[in-house]
Amino acid sequence: MILLDAAGLSASRPGRPLFTDVSVTVGSGDRLAVVGLNGCGKSTLLRQLAGLEEPEAGVVRRGRGARVVALPQTLDLGMTTLAEAAGGSWEVASILDRLGLGGRGGVPVGSLSGGELKRLVLAKALAEVGPSNESGRHVVLLLDEPTNHLDIDAIAWLEERLAAHRGALVLVSHDRHLLDRVTTRILELDRGRAHVHSGGYASYLEARAERVERSAKQEAVRRNLARSELAWLRRGAPARTRKAKARIDTATAIVEGRPEREAREGELDLSFGTKRLGDTVVELRGVGHRFGEGPWLFRGVDFVLDGRERLGVVGPNGVGKSTLLDVLAGRLVPAEGDVVVGSTVAVGMFDQRGRELDPAVRVEDAVAGPSRRPDWEDARFLERFWFDADAQRAPIAMLSGGERRRLQLVLTLRAKPNVLFLDEPTNDLDLDTLRVLEDELERWPGAVVVVSHDRAFLERTVSDVLVIDEDHPGRRLPGGYAAWETARRARRARGRAVATRSSVAAAKGAPREGRRRGEIQRRGARPARRSPSTLRHLIREAEKELATLEGMRGRLADDLVDAGADRDALASIGTELAAVEAQLADVEQRWLALAVEAETDHH
Repeated sequence: MILLDAAGLSASRPGRPLFTDVSVTVGSGDRLAVVGLNGCGKSTLLRQLAGLEEPEAGVVRRGRGARVVALPQTLDLGMTTLAEAAGGSWEVASILDRLGLGGRGGVPVGSLSGGELKRLVLAKALAEVGPSNESGRHVVLLLDEPTNHLDIDAIAWLEERLAAHRGALVLVSHDRHLLDRVTTRILELDRGRAHVHSGGYASYLEARAERVERSAKQEAVRRNLARSELAWLRRGAPARTRKAKARIDTATAIVEGRPEREAREGELDLSFGTKRLGDTVVELRGVGHRFGEGPWLFRGVDFVLDGRERLGVVGPNGVGKSTLLDVLAGRLVPAEGDVVVGSTVAVGMFDQRGRELDPAVRVEDAVAGPSRRPDWEDARFLERFWFDADAQRAPIAMLSGGERRRLQLVLTLRAKPNVLFLDEPTNDLDLDTLRVLEDELERWPGAVVVVSHDRAFLERTVSDVLVIDEDHPGRRLPGGYAAWETARRARRARGRAVATRSSVAAAKGAPREGRRRGEIQRRGARPARRSPSTLRHLIREAEKELATLEGMRGRLADDLVDAGADRDALASIGTELAAVEAQLADVEQRWLALAVEAETDHH
C-alpha cells in the first residue's frame, strides 16, 4: 500500500540549490534512510515530506488513510511539566522511561537540557504512532537524527521499536548500526541529485563506489573521443570555418577539463601544526565530583592519560561522563581529589554545546579570529574540511546545522591542540565526515578522549574504555567498546539465568496445582504434553549445545588475552565473543525451561 508519493521536489538556499527533481514513493513496510553531506538538504526534504514546508517545485501526495508522524517542531517551554508536555498516557510514560526520562514527570519542561528536550519530542512521536499493530500499517514515521542524545541501551531499544513498526519509516541518521539494522533502502542526496540504493548502509557504500567508478570510466571514454575529434580537426585544412574552430575549442576544453569528482576529496590533516607532548599529560588522583550536596556522580577515580591515548568514556545518560571530560579538560574543579596537567598540554574541547558563532561573520573570518585577516593557511585548513571558496566567504547564517557543527570542529582543531576531548562528536555530522575523522584520529599525534554513544565510532577509534556506571564509577577496561559490550552481555545473561533458576526453585516448592497452573501459563495451551523420553532427549541436546558454546567462549577468552594491544584483533574477537555469549544465554534459557517442564511432569 502506497502511503507517500513525492514527485519532482526541489529546494534551494539563497545563492545555491539544495536538490532538484527528487522523486520517491514510500509504502507500508518501507524503511528509507536519507543520507548525504551536511547542507545537502536532508532535513529540508524530510520537512517537505511531512508537509511542514512547501517544496519550491513538485508535489507530495498521501495515500488514502495514510497518516504522517514527525518530530514536533516546537514545544511549550513554559511552566508545563514533562508529564503534561508528553500527554500523560501510559504509552508515552513507558517510552520516556526507555529513553532515560522515567520518574521525572513533575520536572518543568523549561528546565530540561537540549538533549532531554529532543528525547521528549521523540517519545511524543513514537507514542503518537502507537503500538505495532494493524493500524500502524497506515503511518509514515519521519525521524531526523533520532539517536542523538540517546545512550547505547536506549538506541538498542529504539532499533527494536522501529524494526517492529508496521507502517513506513523515513529517517535521517548518521548511526551506521541503525542504518544496517532497520533500513531497506537508502536515498542519497549528492550535489542536488537523488540516488536510491536497495539494502542497508553496506549496500549503499558498495553502490556508491560502483557509481563513482562508472562515472570515472564514462569520463575516460568521453575524453578519449574528444581527443580523437581534436586530432582530426587539427589535421584539417587551415581555412577552417568559425564553426569548426568552435568545435576545436570545445574538444580542447573537454580534453583539458577535469572529470566530475566525488563531492569530497582530499584528506583531513588533524596534526597540522600540533606541538609535541611531554611525559606528563593528565593525571587524576582520587577524583570525585558532585554538584552541591547532590549524589556523587563518581568517586575514587585514579587515572593517567598517555600521550598516545585512544580512550572512550562509556556509560548510561546522566552518570557524569561529560562532567568527567570537563574535569580532564580543566574546565571544572572536582569536588575531591587532585588533577595534574602537564606543562606542554594544549587542550582542544569539542563538546555538545559547541562555541557560539556570530551568524553575521563570514566562515573564513571566524577561523582567522578578530585580530588578523584570513590567510592562505586558513583557506587551506578549511579546504581540508570541505569548505570550498564560496563556502569560506559565506556568512555563518547561511550554513546548515551540520555545517555549523563541522565549522565548530574546525575552530577546535585550528587552535592546534595536542590533547583532544570529544563529547558526542558524531551528533549532526554527516557520514562522510565521520568516516574520514575516524581514519584521521588513528594518525593524530596527541591524546584523544571520546564520550560517545555511537557504537561504530567507538569501535573504530578507541583502544580502551573508562566505564562510568553504578557498578564501575571510573574503571578502565582494556579492549575498547567490544570488550565492554561483551562484559555487559555476559552480566545480563547471568542475571537472566539467576532469575530463571529462582522460578525453577519456586515451581518445585509450590503446591502441585499451583505448579500446574503456572506451567500452563508459561507454556501456553498445547494439544498434548511432551513425553518424559522426549524431554530427556531435548535436555541432552541442549546440554551438548551448552558444552560446545562454553568451549568456544573459553577459546575466545584466551584469544583476547593473546591479542594483547592489537585493537583490530580485540574488536573482532570481542564481536565473536558477544555473539557466543548471546547464544549461550538463549540455550541456557531453553535448558532451564525444559528442566522446569520435566520436573513438573515428574510430580
